[in-house]
Amino acid sequence: MRKVALWMLVLLAVAALLGACSRAPRAAYGGVIKIGHIAPLTGDIPKVGENGQRAMEMWLEEIGGKLNVGGTEYKVQVITEDNESKAESAAAAATKLITEDQVLAIIGPYASKQAIPAGEVANKKQTPMISPWSTNPRTTKDRPYVFRAAFLDDFQGQVLAQFAKDEFGAQKVAVLYDVASDYPKGLAEYFKKAAEDLGMEVVAFESFTTGDKDFSAQLTNIINSGADVLFTPQYYNEVPLIVKQAKQLGWDKPILGSDSWGSTELMKLCGDDCVGYYFSTHWAVGGAKGKAKEFIDKFTAKYGEEPDDVAALAWDSAHLLQTAIENCGQLTGDLAKDRKCIRDALASIPEFEGVTGRMRFNDQGDPIKCAIIVRINEDHQFEQYKMVCPPEMNK
Repeated sequence: MRKVALWMLVLLAVAALLGACSRAPRAAYGGVIKIGHIAPLTGDIPKVGENGQRAMEMWLEEIGGKLNVGGTEYKVQVITEDNESKAESAAAAATKLITEDQVLAIIGPYASKQAIPAGEVANKKQTPMISPWSTNPRTTKDRPYVFRAAFLDDFQGQVLAQFAKDEFGAQKVAVLYDVASDYPKGLAEYFKKAAEDLGMEVVAFESFTTGDKDFSAQLTNIINSGADVLFTPQYYNEVPLIVKQAKQLGWDKPILGSDSWGSTELMKLCGDDCVGYYFSTHWAVGGAKGKAKEFIDKFTAKYGEEPDDVAALAWDSAHLLQTAIENCGQLTGDLAKDRKCIRDALASIPEFEGVTGRMRFNDQGDPIKCAIIVRINEDHQFEQYKMVCPPEMNK
């Protein structure tokens, strides 16, 4: 009887062990989480793509290439597509990543011109997307699956218009922008409206088309308009030529820029011509503390140069996505269900402390966060001049 009882206990123990094993969560997707990354590795702004890619590489290294989701360990694979700085390429890249590669989520694109069409694809195919750098409201508007890590252009336009009035006592302002590109066109219009709302007169609202190299006619009109300040929300590769031609024509007043100025490449191309000018951005290397300083030190040690705002925003985007995936609790293997879980988890993040500051999402997937005004100093460094936060940050 004792032997029988002993064997019964053994059989019960084995059965319990087998039952536990059968209930243990199995890794979905063959144990691999695929994340898409869309960046302009070629085209007009390759530095943006390069620094976004660098931040993603650093994030993968930080997590050891793995994530633990609901007690199950997954290998993380980032699949990067080059959008060539073109809208149609960005949409095609998003389609490929979602339908062929079957990624769980996408980080990118960066520039609004590419993020807007890619966001349309991602939302229609119900795949979460986080654009690190796009500031145009159309990127996320009425698209519940699309998020961003950057502040919006309507806020940025208000910040810059208020700065022009407060800092320089401007009564008349001028704008020079690319009418064929979503980002500068949208921001130019927001700045114009904000300036007029503040009682300033927009005496020149000059435009050009992508690829133009001669701005003399527009700049002559701006100089003759009597404007106190010139605002040009152009990309870092275009600013040096605009600034140089303006000075050659006799412009000696302040020039303001936007977050698209923030690349480390700007000063390599512009040099002393840009010293003393200001632009709004998402963060500044000078005076950084805490996790921002840690990120700067790691990035600089690895790549031999300081990170720009693109790298910082890509880093924050990766960590936002990581938080959402981990908060899902467990992946089911059903792509539609898991994508929705990640989307819902992103929308439910109450507050996030990134290297670009504290933020929380509103119901459009846009972060409520502060902007920084940077001054380009005599050492060609971007130094923080002041911080401007939206009223919602105090709620």
